[in-house]
Amino acid sequence: MADLSLDNVRVLSHSAVRIEAHNGTVLYFDPFQVAEEPHDADVVFITHSHYDHLSPADAAKVMNERTVVVAPATCATEVEEALHPAEVRALQPGEALTVAGVGVEAVRAYNVQPERLGFHPKENDWLGYVVTVDGVRYYVSGDTDENEDTLQVRCDVAFVPIGGTYTFDAAQAAAFVNVIRPQAVVPTHYGTAVGRKEDVDDFLPLVDPAIKAVVKME
Repeated sequence: MADLSLDNVRVLSHSAVRIEAHNGTVLYFDPFQVAEEPHDADVVFITHSHYDHLSPADAAKVMNERTVVVAPATCATEVEEALHPAEVRALQPGEALTVAGVGVEAVRAYNVQPERLGFHPKENDWLGYVVTVDGVRYYVSGDTDENEDTLQVRCDVAFVPIGGTYTFDAAQAAAFVNVIRPQAVVPTHYGTAVGRKEDVDDFLPLVDPAIKAVVKME
């Protein structure tokens, strides 16, 4: 059973997620609109190269001289040139690695809804990540729709976008979560660069009551 308190998890803004392990290892995903400058990242995960996910100014606030960046192989060079990390670990969809003691699995993230096919094409091989921290599998989906790749994900905690336009809207996100059935879900990607703050009020009632929905947006 996963720890569903999620006290070790923050959603700083938009899709910017921070997860801290019991041993103090700190992971960031797509740092964006970061208010503080903690420079405490052991690993920064970049899902794709759009400005609200690959933000050099925000990444610089959490990175330090030892920070490793994990990124899709298709944009690894761009990420390295933008962030200048100690190391870039490039992943293709379906690949796995261990970094800072954390198991990482790469899940292809892409749109299939006709109105947004051009935003996150499948052939770009952009990513979401499943990371195992203290025995808990966290899935940070990146910008995606429900598709044949995301439907294969097995996780304890899912971070999914709900703001529509470029990703799931609230109803689509809830339907997806109800299929993959994590123990807990945290909504992201709303009320900032895209979507409304009220999207979360549409999302929560649609999630199966057996799945704990936790609002972490700061």
